[in-house]
Amino acid sequence: MRKTGQALIALGANLPFAGEPADATLRAALAALAEGGVPVVAVSRFFATPCFPAGAGPDYVNAAAVVEAGENDPAALLARLHAVEARFGRERVQRWGMRTLDLDLLAMGDSVLPDPQAQDDWRALPPEAQIGTTPDRLILPHPRLQDRAFVLVPLADVAPDWVHPRLGLTVRQMLEALPAADRDAVKPL
Repeated sequence: MRKTGQALIALGANLPFAGEPADATLRAALAALAEGGVPVVAVSRFFATPCFPAGAGPDYVNAAAVVEAGENDPAALLARLHAVEARFGRERVQRWGMRTLDLDLLAMGDSVLPDPQAQDDWRALPPEAQIGTTPDRLILPHPRLQDRAFVLVPLADVAPDWVHPRLGLTVRQMLEALPAADRDAVKPL
């Protein structure tokens, strides 16, 4: 991934939409992004992943993509992602709840938002505080990406050498640091 102009996104779904399974929703969402002025540069394989948090609903289909961000600032790109989510029935009722579509902005090049200290603080948030605490602004890179196999396994397909600007680790290195059981639970479809 280039330093500027491109962004990394994570895609996920664990509920059907309009009678279609989650993998069909992800494919349609990728097409909707491209139609909406967010060209898709690369897409990972699709993966079956355990629901997170465990027991919160059906298992997910997850993927990752590199997209052209163009002249969009991060907030504008996030708004476009949210518009596509809404088009596919996404309702923000419960944090980490079941969903027809989830599009997460993971990173835009080597941008750190809103600033290095805030990114570090959100990344260091204890697990018990994560479910009940929601940022009031965009945090980049996504503060949980280094902890989640369901993000890193697909991301390794499309951007294995992207370097986290605060951790100094590549996607491949962050993935290798996760427990083997977490990595092995993410299975290609």
